[in-house]
Amino acid sequence: MADSNSLDALIHALKRLPGVGIKSAQRMAFHLLQHDRAGAETLARALQEAAHGVRHCERCHTFTEHPVCGTCQDSRRDASKLCVVETPADQSALERTGVYRGLYFVLMGKLSPLDGIGPHEIGLKKLFDRAQDGMVEEVILATNFTAEGEATAHVISEALKARGLGVTRLARGVPAGSELEYVDLGTIAHALVDRR
Repeated sequence: MADSNSLDALIHALKRLPGVGIKSAQRMAFHLLQHDRAGAETLARALQEAAHGVRHCERCHTFTEHPVCGTCQDSRRDASKLCVVETPADQSALERTGVYRGLYFVLMGKLSPLDGIGPHEIGLKKLFDRAQDGMVEEVILATNFTAEGEATAHVISEALKARGLGVTRLARGVPAGSELEYVDLGTIAHALVDRR
């Protein structure tokens, strides 16, 4: 292959994406340069604009181009409910259901002491301040059902209950359309405990 510092830099930049190894990064770079130069320019502009224009919402911490995001500004949302999620992607998934009409707080991570991520890194003080704004009656913990997500939910739950706030956790159970013999035992156990 011809020597190219720009090509190597592009491959290494693409490799930073989650789930993208060296081979995938090379394929992407070669495709963009060989078949889609206009797409490469569009991608570069979009990345540049997002990197400079997107910030965190002052109220919920999600991504926005404004000081306060559209969800937090929406007067039709139920301000008595605050749903805590790990990432903007999790918030987006909940929004796509069309069921939840409350507000959010996005942690931008989860507690992971082994990785040096503690309460300060995920903004728990800001969450606690937000939850005690006088409007919030119920905090819905929608962290992921991983070990770190469960630990994060537990820490938040205990702290909020000590402050006198109502705390609930997303229900978990057997996915619709699945067969019990193929569902992991932990999911079946939680479904039994959380049965209605």
